[in-house]
Amino acid sequence: MDVDGELKVIERGTAEIFTPEELRRRLQSAKKKKTPLIVKFGADPTVPDIHLGHTVALLKLKEFQNLGHRVGFIIGDFTARIGDPSGRTQTRRALSRKEVLENAKTYQRQVFKILDPKKTRILYNSRWLAKMEFSEILELTSKYTVARMLERDDFTMRYKSQKPITILEFLYPLIQGFDSIILKADVELGGTDQKFNMLVGRALQREYGQEPQVVITMPLLEGTDGVRKMSKSFNNYIGINEPPNEIFGKIMSISDELMIKYLELLGDISGEELMHIEEGLRDGAMHPKAVKDGLARKIVKLYHGEAAAKRASLEFDQIFKARMLPERIPEVAIRKHELTEGKIWICRLLVLAGMAESNSQSRRLIEAGGVRVDGRKIIDPQTELRIKEGTLVQVGRRRFCKFSVR
Repeated sequence: MDVDGELKVIERGTAEIFTPEELRRRLQSAKKKKTPLIVKFGADPTVPDIHLGHTVALLKLKEFQNLGHRVGFIIGDFTARIGDPSGRTQTRRALSRKEVLENAKTYQRQVFKILDPKKTRILYNSRWLAKMEFSEILELTSKYTVARMLERDDFTMRYKSQKPITILEFLYPLIQGFDSIILKADVELGGTDQKFNMLVGRALQREYGQEPQVVITMPLLEGTDGVRKMSKSFNNYIGINEPPNEIFGKIMSISDELMIKYLELLGDISGEELMHIEEGLRDGAMHPKAVKDGLARKIVKLYHGEAAAKRASLEFDQIFKARMLPERIPEVAIRKHELTEGKIWICRLLVLAGMAESNSQSRRLIEAGGVRVDGRKIIDPQTELRIKEGTLVQVGRRRFCKFSVR
């Protein structure tokens, strides 16, 4: 593929490129020298699961790999303990090293569901950042001014509203930029909320005598609520490690308007195909449910395989069309020591079954009317249930679990 073709692939679905002219020169130079570009992507493992919002950037990295380039995937085991201030209205909670390393293990497993391991270099930034001497840190801080740091929108808002900004948070963009120096990145890719940090990387590379990296920002993907960016904090995320039926059902629940954006960023289709689908939806030749079904199948197939995607589609139809139970319902055995006089608190039951992450989330699900036991809606979060063989619990429309006592 020539440079124009590569640019067309890379530019599709991006928010901004700093700058397209530099990217073209980098691609031309790579072809001439037969040397792949180093495309940097960094992720702080602040939570253990990767969701579809993260995969927007990962899929673009995969496109770079398909074009013959290499990915430098930096796991921010050092920077995660500081906490990226991007988009924050207050200081983040600091994570322990143990929390970060546990999360990092799951990140590494999950990214290779998308990226080619042979064209990916995984690096932990503690390897160089933990070894920096204080004189090196002072030198790094001399390369950027407070005035430029305060140009950042979230810092400006916090400063004006007299909310505290720690010096540690000022250091974060510099440290992320230093990662680019270590990697000698040609390109850095991230969400639009990372624009400031990545541009700092450009500036620092110039200060350290390197050619500044091209910065590519990707749109932030709205979550299932269709309003806020996908985030575990907002409980509007679709995790790639979630059960196939759960992923499928959540995608089917998104709005028709949001479906187009999901198709563009997650659907692995060409611009021409997307235009064809949009035209088909406008003139009625295509039904939104059929388009969503195709998207849901494609995403489930990517993370769980084709057989799982087919089963998820069939079970979705069974539940929503015929109002039948799914063919396969997970079974959980409750140990007797969890019971008091043969009963268990409903919130505790949901947590044990993995249907809620905490007692507080269980309460919210019950108060929202989303929990049924043997077909009966539970309205009181304090309910104590007597568990018998085959007790059926339903959360929402798609999640089922059978219980027994062992």
